[in-house]
Amino acid sequence: MTRIFFFLLGFGLTTLGFIYLILYLNILTVGYNFSYYVKFITGRFECYFVFIGLIIMNLSLYIKGAKKYGLHI
Repeated sequence: MTRIFFFLLGFGLTTLGFIYLILYLNILTVGYNFSYYVKFITGRFECYFVFIGLIIMNLSLYIKGAKKYGLHI
């Protein structure tokens, strides 16, 4: 049950981070170039949610749980 929770938490954080990445693409329409966009998003904490969420999802998928009642969780 906890693995499902952490997977959904990671999925939510990844989705939130991608929303901010797409939202900040409007900087390009104002006239800035792509290198400024990359520099801008690396300075914003919200954009790190993508990487944090992907790490949480991978950990919840690939780390084995403890043995409980003879079953692997």
